[in-house]
Amino acid sequence: MIKIDLAGFHDLSISREWLETDGRGGYATSTLENRHTRKYHGLFVANLPKPAGRCVLLSKIEDSLINRQEEHFFTSHLYPGLVFPPEHTPLADFSFDHFPSFTYRIGSITIKKSLLLPADKSVLLVRYDLDKCPRGGILRLKPLLAFRGYHELSKENGYLQNRLEMLTNGFSLSPYEGMPAIVFQTSRGSGFIPVGAWYRRFQYNEEINRGFAGEEDLFMPGIIDIPVERKCTVILSVALDKSLKNSPAAWQTETVRRGRERTIDKKHAAGLEDEDGKLYLSLLQAGRQFLIKTPSGKSAIIAGYPWFDSWGRDTLISLSGLCFHAGRLPEGIEVLKEISLHEKDGLFPNFFTADGTPDAYNTVDSSLWYFWTVQELLQATSDTELIRTYFWPVMKRIIRSFLAGTRFETGIDNSGLLHAGNPGIALTWMDAMVNNKPVTSRHGRPVEINALWYNALCFSRELADQFGESELVDPGFIPHLRTAFQETFWNREDNCLGDVWNNGILDRAIRPNQLFAVSLPFSPLDDEEQKAVVQAAREHLLTPFGLRTLSPSDPEYRGLYIGNPAERDSAYHQGTVWPWLLGAFGQAALKTAADKEQERENLKKYLRAFLKKHLSEAGIGSISEVFDGNEPHNPGGCIAQAWSVAELTRLYSLLIRA
Repeated sequence: MIKIDLAGFHDLSISREWLETDGRGGYATSTLENRHTRKYHGLFVANLPKPAGRCVLLSKIEDSLINRQEEHFFTSHLYPGLVFPPEHTPLADFSFDHFPSFTYRIGSITIKKSLLLPADKSVLLVRYDLDKCPRGGILRLKPLLAFRGYHELSKENGYLQNRLEMLTNGFSLSPYEGMPAIVFQTSRGSGFIPVGAWYRRFQYNEEINRGFAGEEDLFMPGIIDIPVERKCTVILSVALDKSLKNSPAAWQTETVRRGRERTIDKKHAAGLEDEDGKLYLSLLQAGRQFLIKTPSGKSAIIAGYPWFDSWGRDTLISLSGLCFHAGRLPEGIEVLKEISLHEKDGLFPNFFTADGTPDAYNTVDSSLWYFWTVQELLQATSDTELIRTYFWPVMKRIIRSFLAGTRFETGIDNSGLLHAGNPGIALTWMDAMVNNKPVTSRHGRPVEINALWYNALCFSRELADQFGESELVDPGFIPHLRTAFQETFWNREDNCLGDVWNNGILDRAIRPNQLFAVSLPFSPLDDEEQKAVVQAAREHLLTPFGLRTLSPSDPEYRGLYIGNPAERDSAYHQGTVWPWLLGAFGQAALKTAADKEQERENLKKYLRAFLKKHLSEAGIGSISEVFDGNEPHNPGGCIAQAWSVAELTRLYSLLIRA
C-alpha cells in the first residue's frame, strides 16, 4: 500500500495524480485535490462500443459536507484567476491499496472517500465512510458532466437534453443523441433538486502548458443531498444502465476479487525480502492496469494512461514484464495470439483503435520485437508446441517478407543488413515528427533494427532445427550478417556502436539503441565490444530514472521535455530519459559484468532508489512515460506507461530471482 500524509503539503497535491482502471480501457483519474489539470481527467471515462472510444462522461463531482450551516468541500476547481474553494480542501492523507482513498478531517469528523471501477463493468462506485458526524449533516453531491471524447473539450451548447427520469434515490439522464444514458443512485436515502446549469470555464493548466486549449464547460443536472449522522456509509453508483441494484454488494464483490489478485501476486513474489517484496508488488499491481478486454472482447494492452490506446510495438515490448514475468501467462498468451492475427506483409500495426481494429502498419521494429516476445514466452513456458502452433508460422512469414522486401523500402542489402524508410517517414520507436518531418532521422540501417534482425534469424534457426525444418536462410547468411554488423556499426572513435548507417555514412550519435545489440539473447558483438557498449551507455546516458536518448555532449541534445507539441517532440528522442530502456541496460550490464553478483546488487540498489522516490511523486503507484534529460529529471508524458512498468518489472524479476 502507498500512503501519503498531506497535512501541510497541499501545494503538492495537484502535481500528483491517481489512477483507477476498469479492465476495459476505461479509467478514473485526477489530482489529489481532485482539481483537474488535464482534459483527460475524469471520474467516469468509459471505453464505449458506440460511439467507439473513450469518453469522459462524468468529469467530476463537487462533493461537500454541510454541517451546522458550514459547507466543507472535498473537490477543488480552477477557473481563470480563481480557485474554488479559496481555502484548501480538508484532505489529510491519500492511500492506494486495492483502490484510491482520500481521508478528510473536519474537526473531530472523519470522511474517507474511495473510488472503485468494478472489473469488466461500466460502473463507477464512490464510497463515503463518515465517522463522528453530528446529527443534521448533509452530504451534498453535484455531478458535473462532460459527455465528450477524451481528446476533446465540452462547451455550453443547446443540443444537450436535460430530460431526467427520477429513480429511487437517484435519476437517469440521456443528454445527447447517440450517447448512452447515465444513471446516478445512492445506497442511502437521498433527495434530488433539479438544477440544469452549466458551470463555465474550468481551467486545465497542464493542457495550457502543453500548448493545447485548456478551458471547458460542464453541465450540472442537479444536486443530490444525503442526510448523514454518526458513523455511516454512502455509496454513489454511476452506471450506463439500471441493472446495478445493490452497490454495497458490488463494492464487496470487487474488493474480494482484488484481494484474490493481491494474493496471487504475493505468491508470485514469495520469498522476497521486505523492501524488494513491497516494491515488486507495487509493480505487479501497476501492471494489471494495462491489461484489458476491448468492448469487442479482444485481449489488449493499453500503452499508457491517460491518453494512449493500444500500440503494436508497446504491446510486444510490454508483454514479457506485464505477463510472462508477472505470473500472468494465460493473459499474455491471449494478447500475443490476438496481435499475431494482424501480421500483414511481414509487418504489425503501429496502433489499434479503441475496439481493437488494427491501423497504420508504419513500423519496422514491431515485427522484430515479436521474435523477442516469443523468446520470452518460450523461456517462461518451455512449451515449444505452443510456439510451433500459434507463432512459428507468423515468424516465418515475417522473415520471408523481409528477405523479399516489403513496405516502406524495407529489405536487405548484399550484406544481409536490413534497411528501411526514407527521409520523410519514421519507422523505429524514435518516431516523433515536427512539420511532417522526423525529428530523429533514422532511415537507412538503424542499429537496433539490425540487432533485432540478427537475433530473430538466430532464434529462427534454433527453432527450425528443433522442429526438423530447413533453415529460412543459407547456412552462411548469419555469420556473414554478424561480420557486416560489426564492420558497419562499430564507431572506433567513441568505442561503441553508431546509431544509423545510411549512404556510406555512420551516424556516430551516442544513443541507447546500441544496447539491444548486447541485451538480446543473440548478440552480433564479441565480448569486448559488448562491454564497451555498456560502458558508453553508463557514461553518457544513464540517469537515476532511466536512459537518455542522446548523449548530453551531442549538439542536438535537448535536456527538457516541456513546451508546446513541437517543442516537446523536438526533445522526445533527443535527450529525454525513458525508463523502459532500463530493461535492456540492466540485462546488458549484468551480462557483461566481471563481478555479476556485485552488478546485481548495484542494479537492485538503483531500482530501489528509483521506485521509492517515484512511486509517490507523479502517477501514484505507477511509472511515468519519460523524464527530463537534465537534473532534477522531472517526470513527464503519461503518468502510467505500460513499457515503463513492464521493463522495470522484468528487470526486477531477473535480479531478485537469479
